[in-house]
Amino acid sequence: MVIYTDKQLLQSFVRREKKKGKQLGFVPTMGALHRGHMSLVEMGLSENDFVVVSIFVNPTQFDNQQDLDKYPRIHKQDQELLESLEGEVILYIPDAQSIYGESIKARRFTYDGLEHQMEGAHRKGHFDGVGTILTLLFDIVEPDRAYFGEKDFQQLQIVKKLVEKHHISVEIIGCPIVREANGLAMSSRNRRLSKKEFEEAAFIYKVLMEVRTRFSSESISNLKKFVEERFLHHELLKLEYFEIANEKTLVPAVRKRKHNRYRGFIAVHSGSIRLIDNVALY
Repeated sequence: MVIYTDKQLLQSFVRREKKKGKQLGFVPTMGALHRGHMSLVEMGLSENDFVVVSIFVNPTQFDNQQDLDKYPRIHKQDQELLESLEGEVILYIPDAQSIYGESIKARRFTYDGLEHQMEGAHRKGHFDGVGTILTLLFDIVEPDRAYFGEKDFQQLQIVKKLVEKHHISVEIIGCPIVREANGLAMSSRNRRLSKKEFEEAAFIYKVLMEVRTRFSSESISNLKKFVEERFLHHELLKLEYFEIANEKTLVPAVRKRKHNRYRGFIAVHSGSIRLIDNVALY
């Protein structure tokens, strides 16, 4: 597997390959790869001639310095995982200066209101950082398709809006959530959980499944109260938010309306570790 740290060298390689008519898939990551990431790369390999995987812990999308400092950085293990895949995978590991230059700052982005809901309301500036790094990476990599997991469903919708509004020539493809055996959505942050915390975190998906079962027969307000009560006395897990939102607009719903598609979104703290998940409610 070829590894690039220099963006000019990567661009030269990509442009040579694309001149041959090859299609390029792109999977942007912050590393600490797991089976969820691998599913994105595998999807990319199935639809393209080669895939670029970037690993860059982007400082401008963290609103918590401690979270940024503690984010796992395990490039050797990441490389070994990628090398186990069949197909042409190119690894791109830039540093902050090569991406941002001398000023590591986020640009301001608007996403027609998608940025104000849920994660946007609870993580100030997060989606400005996401938009900034993705516009930079799309410009460097020039992919035909880019792959994002539905675990970060709000981010997926925002990336689609980013591409639409800024006329970026890349197809955005969402891929299903990959879960641990206990139902917990796979995340790089999971490796920071203790054994007990990991086992208890399965409660998040259990509650979401209960909401899905009840969705057709109960009101949205009752379902929100139900989730709040389920977490109220949990020993290890603290609910930050639970919302049932329109899947397209991400606006939290007050009542169900015909022909709308809804999704339940949740953020939970296990000690200092923040976990998010979501589930379709149709």
